Amino acid sequence: MPAPIRLRELIRTIRTARTQAEEREMIQKEFIVEFGTNAIHSLSEYNHFYSSMIQPVKSDLNHSTQYVQGLALCTLGCMGSSEMCRDLAGEVEKLLKTSNSYLRKKAALCAVHVIRKVPELMEMFLPATKNLLSEKNHGEILHTSVVLLTEMCERSPDMLSHFRKLVPQLVRILKNLIMSGYSPEHDVSGISDPFLQVRILRLLRILGKGDDDSSEAMNDILAQVATNTETSKNVGNAILYETVLTIMDIKSESGLRVLAINILGRFLLNNDKNIRYVALTSLLKTVQTDHNAVQRHRSTIVDCLKDLDVSIKRRAMELSFALVNGNNIRGMMKELLYFLDSCDPDFKADCASGIFLAAEKYAPSKRWHIDTIMRVLTTAGSYVRDDSVPNLIQLITNSVEMHAYTVQRLYKALLDDISQQPLVQVASWCIGEYGDLLVSGQCEEEEPIQVSEDEVLDVLEGLLVSNLSTPVTRGYSLTAIMKLSTRFSSMNRIKKVVSIYGSSIDVELQQRAVEYNALFKKYDHMRPALLERMPIMEKTATNGPAEIVQTNGETDSTILDTKHLPSITQPASQVGQCNYHICFCFAGIPPMTAYNKNGLKIEFTFERANPNPNIAVITIHATNSTEADMTEFVFQAAVPKQQLRMRVKLTYTHKGSPVQDLAEVNNFPPQSWQ
Repeated sequence: MPAPIRLRELIRTIRTARTQAEEREMIQKEFIVEFGTNAIHSLSEYNHFYSSMIQPVKSDLNHSTQYVQGLALCTLGCMGSSEMCRDLAGEVEKLLKTSNSYLRKKAALCAVHVIRKVPELMEMFLPATKNLLSEKNHGEILHTSVVLLTEMCERSPDMLSHFRKLVPQLVRILKNLIMSGYSPEHDVSGISDPFLQVRILRLLRILGKGDDDSSEAMNDILAQVATNTETSKNVGNAILYETVLTIMDIKSESGLRVLAINILGRFLLNNDKNIRYVALTSLLKTVQTDHNAVQRHRSTIVDCLKDLDVSIKRRAMELSFALVNGNNIRGMMKELLYFLDSCDPDFKADCASGIFLAAEKYAPSKRWHIDTIMRVLTTAGSYVRDDSVPNLIQLITNSVEMHAYTVQRLYKALLDDISQQPLVQVASWCIGEYGDLLVSGQCEEEEPIQVSEDEVLDVLEGLLVSNLSTPVTRGYSLTAIMKLSTRFSSMNRIKKVVSIYGSSIDVELQQRAVEYNALFKKYDHMRPALLERMPIMEKTATNGPAEIVQTNGETDSTILDTKHLPSITQPASQVGQCNYHICFCFAGIPPMTAYNKNGLKIEFTFERANPNPNIAVITIHATNSTEADMTEFVFQAAVPKQQLRMRVKLTYTHKGSPVQDLAEVNNFPPQSWQ
């Protein structure tokens, strides 16, 4: 194939043509080259011209000139369809065995593309891989050979077992790279061929995962890389990061894992934000298996909460919650509460939820627990979850010795601020339950305050008329005033307030006021018993298992709690109809989409269990429409006892980042639950 000439020379040559035949001949000669160049860019895999390109590419693969063969390998490796790869795999395998290093390098990369398109052809390249790692010229062959071996190991467990015997050879190559002297053609910032080192470390990570012998064989070299690599440049940090990932994935020694975590700890002190983010993400993945080693860097992690970068702050917050335990709960909560007070609104909801869960699990005392929850409600009350109010009420109810202290603290909080609605709701409930303790000054935990009955009622009436109060908050306040009718002597004032709201434009508030008026007029003899203090509340479990086991070994029995789902009544006739047609309840129900977000789609299909037709069997089908894999996938669900509804929790890893999401499914077909 003649070399193309420059455009200026082509124009000059065309101008010198004496006849049209000479001009057409010159253009035709250059037209072939231009067409071949454009063919690579213009054709897609599904174009019908692909079938006509197989023979020309095959001819070029068998050409006598290595550069023509190289171009053909590049074309097949970049744009080869499944049909082309299947037909030309034999030629690629031949070139992979040739002695020409230029062609072997390109053939190895082309083989990677063939394996991705047609995985069943993988065994064809197995004989050709035997001598790939014996090459001494790592710039030409070794790098592409490691890429090919990595692809084969990732796609086939059989190949993974076969190539584990190459671990000593890979260790030897990596050791030579570390100990070798200065090599100008492969040196990057004083490190010999960092790209090959990273590729070898990734392959070692795959080969050593879940295998004791392979892990033992690479422990020493990983320690050498971790201690001898320069950390002043990003090149060295990249190698150290791959080393850390390899140490954490294989069955490495405990001392080596501590060394890896210490490297991540040094990354946290780096000025580069990307390196700090990578370190926090890696520590978050390893905190469950090496908790004590990560705890040594707790102060550095907490300092990252003050970083200006929002991504670093979020990762630091998640890692801080993962580090909380019974020994450091007071110190960590102090830092996290300070962070909650100063962080952006985008962080407040997640931070408040994390503090609630940590306080519930590791609270050293009930007073500390109540103080912490009240601090959160005071700081970020508008951002907390909906279930925070009933959970705190349950905590206060069950802490009998803390009733006087709690109602006094909440009353003071109401005097300072009524804008945080969850706090106002809890305070209203507590004043209604324990208002007599507030007025009598029975608090022993701190100095009691002097409060009269009229002052307490003034505060509650102020909540009823405040523009800041939501309808739910007004309902709490009205009920609190009604409850105080059995604890205070101001009966006439309470009756007057209740009667006023009997004509409220808020239907819910009006209904409560009318019912309370009826209680005064018709059932006054029952009022003391109906309005007595709530007994100690027992935590009710959801349908199914009492606890939901998460992937990290912890349990979370509240995240899918169904007791706060709105109740939905169903006519009795529908229940009877379902029993009558029990065999036909699920006949012809099409699958339904329960979740479709972030590329993850979950569909439900329905059927009845054969032994017991009263049991409904719901099968989930999860599909991933993204290019990246989703790993560590966990699906959790909770079902209430009303019309069929479901609250689901999903956790998985996508593109190296953990993902959690909650969703509520309330569009089940009536046939599935009637």
